[in-house]
Amino acid sequence: MDFISEKLAEYLSQNSDKEPEILSKLNKETHQKILQPRMLSGHIQGRFLSLISKIKSPLQILEIGTYTGYGTLCLAEGLATNGKIFTIDRNEELINIQNKYFEESGNRDKIVQLTGSAIDILMNLDENFDLIFIDADKENYIKYFEIVSKKLNPNGIIMSDNVLWSGKVVEESDNDQETNTLKKFNSLLSKDERFETIILPLRDGLSISRLI
Repeated sequence: MDFISEKLAEYLSQNSDKEPEILSKLNKETHQKILQPRMLSGHIQGRFLSLISKIKSPLQILEIGTYTGYGTLCLAEGLATNGKIFTIDRNEELINIQNKYFEESGNRDKIVQLTGSAIDILMNLDENFDLIFIDADKENYIKYFEIVSKKLNPNGIIMSDNVLWSGKVVEESDNDQETNTLKKFNSLLSKDERFETIILPLRDGLSISRLI
């Protein structure tokens, strides 16, 4: 489901910061070679992730769901000088394309790749973070939030992708597990008094939660 028209989407693209060349190349290669290219953050959302990261200037970022690394590179743009981004994905087949663009980006030394079950990795990760981006399997969003909310520094930010789920979250009929989990997740964040949260209709829905 597209929340805005194709014509308006083109207008946004033309009047926002341009997509960096390296990300344009990664975007193209992902669509040519990788399954489910819709999972890519893309130009507008990517520039938004970059801007939030630059405003925050985080020392440490956590990303759950690397895919081909587009969002990783966007978030890495705002890292503090000695900053690191820890990015988790369970798909070993994507490591080669990730590494290709991580090397080309000049931020290779700031990126820590972790491969395997995100829940297992998170349970054994001792780091704390200034900025967290959740963009993985929707069935585990609540579990991810429960774990990472305890690893967030004061005034830290959690961003969660796909929270509108092609508009399915407002459907009244019986829904699939992913949709039902996202409904519960959105409600959980809105009621959590530790955070202030807003959902933006950006791409497939992006929520931003600040730890008060």
